[in-house]
Amino acid sequence: MDNKSRIDKLREGDCLELFGVRKPTFEKMLSILEGAFAELHGQGGRTPRLDVLDKLVVTLGYYHDYRTMQNIAFDYGVSKSRVSDAVKWVERTLLRDGTFALPSKREMLKAGGPVVIAIVDATECETERPQKKSAGRIPARRSATSSRTRYS
Repeated sequence: MDNKSRIDKLREGDCLELFGVRKPTFEKMLSILEGAFAELHGQGGRTPRLDVLDKLVVTLGYYHDYRTMQNIAFDYGVSKSRVSDAVKWVERTLLRDGTFALPSKREMLKAGGPVVIAIVDATECETERPQKKSAGRIPARRSATSSRTRYS
């Protein structure tokens, strides 16, 4: 069964649980992306590995489930870079349309609501790893390498 028929059979709550958006929102996103795809590929060309529906599902899965691109690429049988390109295309297309754009900071301040500032600590921690130079050496026992002689 293909994704189109599976998604058509989803209920509203299931769509929200799986993708993080309501079904009308999902369908609106899909219609915007299909229009942009038809405009972009109107003169023909090679058929893409991921169709428009798959690109949207991949993008929503990437953001909703925090899955890695490598994991998604394995599920769809494509490369990680193809998943990355699909996510970027969906983001750019939806933002360019303007339907799903967030309001600007100036508009939010004019609304008069409370301003919330969040600070995220994304500091990288250094990890000790073995040196590449020492990979070929095997440590020997100290007793085997010492040159002591025994006197009886």
